[in-house]
Amino acid sequence: MDQTSDSEIRCTGSTTAKDFFHDCPWLNIPHERRGEILIEPLYPRGRLLGGSSSPGEPKVSKLAALAAARRKKENEQTGYRPSSHSSVTLLDKLSNKSQNETHRDAKEPHNLEETKQDSTGIRSSRSINHRNKSPPKSIPVSEECNATSKATAVQEEPKPSNIVPAASPSPFAKTMLGAFQDTTSSHFESLSVVDLDFLDLTRTNSFSNAFAGPSPDDIVTSAQNSSKVNKTKKKASQRSDGDKAVNGLMKEVQSIGLKEEPKPKSKNLDVLAEFEKLKLKNAANFVVIGHVDAGKSTLMGRLLYDLKIVDQRTIDRYRKEAEKVGKSSFALAWVLDQGTEERNRGVTIDIAMNRFETSSTRFTILDAPGHRDFIPNMIAGASQADFAVLVIDASTGNFESGLKGQTKEHVLLVRSMGVQRVVVAVNKLDTVDWSQDRFEEIHQQVRAFLTTAGFQSKNIGFVPCSGLTGENIARRSDNAQASWYNGPLLVEQLESSDPATRALDKPLRLAITDVFRGGVQNPLSISGRLASGSIQTGDTVLAMPSGERATIKGVEVDNEPADWAVAGQNVILHLTDIEQKHLKPGDVICPPSSPVQNISSFSVKVLAFDHLTPMHVEVHKGRLQVPGRITQLVAALDKGTGAVMGKKRPRLVQPGSVARVVVEVETAVPLEASERVVLRAGGETVAAGLLE
Repeated sequence: MDQTSDSEIRCTGSTTAKDFFHDCPWLNIPHERRGEILIEPLYPRGRLLGGSSSPGEPKVSKLAALAAARRKKENEQTGYRPSSHSSVTLLDKLSNKSQNETHRDAKEPHNLEETKQDSTGIRSSRSINHRNKSPPKSIPVSEECNATSKATAVQEEPKPSNIVPAASPSPFAKTMLGAFQDTTSSHFESLSVVDLDFLDLTRTNSFSNAFAGPSPDDIVTSAQNSSKVNKTKKKASQRSDGDKAVNGLMKEVQSIGLKEEPKPKSKNLDVLAEFEKLKLKNAANFVVIGHVDAGKSTLMGRLLYDLKIVDQRTIDRYRKEAEKVGKSSFALAWVLDQGTEERNRGVTIDIAMNRFETSSTRFTILDAPGHRDFIPNMIAGASQADFAVLVIDASTGNFESGLKGQTKEHVLLVRSMGVQRVVVAVNKLDTVDWSQDRFEEIHQQVRAFLTTAGFQSKNIGFVPCSGLTGENIARRSDNAQASWYNGPLLVEQLESSDPATRALDKPLRLAITDVFRGGVQNPLSISGRLASGSIQTGDTVLAMPSGERATIKGVEVDNEPADWAVAGQNVILHLTDIEQKHLKPGDVICPPSSPVQNISSFSVKVLAFDHLTPMHVEVHKGRLQVPGRITQLVAALDKGTGAVMGKKRPRLVQPGSVARVVVEVETAVPLEASERVVLRAGGETVAAGLLE
């Protein structure tokens, strides 16, 4: 708006809003006509709660001061300068209102308009209503108009183009007011007047068809629906193509005609007749027992080395490896101790098995651990043994401590497991210069103990030897100090053992020792010793306690393939038609026609090694280990005759006594009468006996 028109409006005396805004576009009021409506606070704004009425700088809190300093620093870094119209600037103006008012009143006491130049360089006027104590002098209208006209004439100069940059109208504005032809930056220069005639609905033609076409939402929804339809069609076409490919592949597979692996067929051999025809050597298993560090593994390693089962090259390699860890004397022991932990600790942990043959017998060595922590493994080995080799450390002090330690427990366990013959190897006699007196002392004490444990004198043999030097094991000693012994060597003592009786006519019984993967063609295999009966390839067997059936796919006897196996042989059975989860060490393999019954309570005649009361125990049979409880002490029995002693039930069974007790286990286990079990509690063997 120019100065002339403004003067004319002011001179008319009555000005309406329509007259004041008659040259302003709708919703686009020029910047110079916009006023700042500010409410002056009662007190200058301070920074603390409630303001401050005291003169000078207002009080500022520490937090506000820190925030202001940080904001100022950020503005300096970014080069930002606050606008003169921002809220912060306006508040700062208010805070300095009292000082600015005095200066402004002294400078222009009678002007009602103030010229201001904004950041865009366009000069604009705003109406300021000063609060003066005395009203201003009245000026006649004619004088005011003349003064205004004079000021207009004086101030006439080239007027800058009053162009206001603006964005294009919004869709809503286009719908309500119609689309403008000029959308450039000079829009408001060409469009000088936009009045309020649309309120009278004079522009019906501009928006009569405003809602005839689709809305933006309709357009977006239509596009989304069309894309979904396209995707569905594409997926359907892909699915149809995939179905065709699958059908074609199935037809090809059917045309190939994949055949399942044929089930193994039994040859229906007469196993007993085949066994008699072969006339095999006698087979015997013996378990090596004794106190820890008695030299059991070294003694057996020397035996295998002297019999040429292990060559010199292997021994040299073991000796070099043992020297690296500072255990050069353990080279022979490493022949049986193959585990890393066993070699690092220098003790046997699990049963180590090896085989050798003599002219008359095929032997299987079961090297049992001597440490008390591994007694369950020793029990597993003793359950497969026909006789035992007891190794005694003849060095000073070790014999006495061993006889009171694991030597005693091992002897009682093997006797309770049914072992009737024992060969005593008095080892490390070279450390006492092959003293005959030392040997006789050990011979006398050990024989008395074995006789007390239940071994007959004719089934006890003694051999003085040295496992480290190999004297009196497979060759006689050349040492003159050992010339006093002219008895059999250790190998000869082993061969003199009577062959074990084979229960060939009884039903099949095989206690599983291990479950493992036998190879690519044999994904599931088990190992163990046949306690009774016979088996051949193609037989169907039953695994207890799971009750699952399996088929014998293959048989190995002493790691050699075979078509059949009989009682007393160590076998590996390759199974099929059964999952591994149904098999575990301690389970029993039996024929479906004569299965082993699963029982949860049984009566057992035991020999007490410790005081027995109704108590919690662990039941051991081979690899089987299950928690249970002695529920009843039925009766005390006579050791010689087995007759019941006394009429009342005992409340306590003394060590060394024989009693009949009832044991209950937490889970049903496959056990039969005449089987031997061991009862342990608190890491100690408390009893062992025979199921009734």
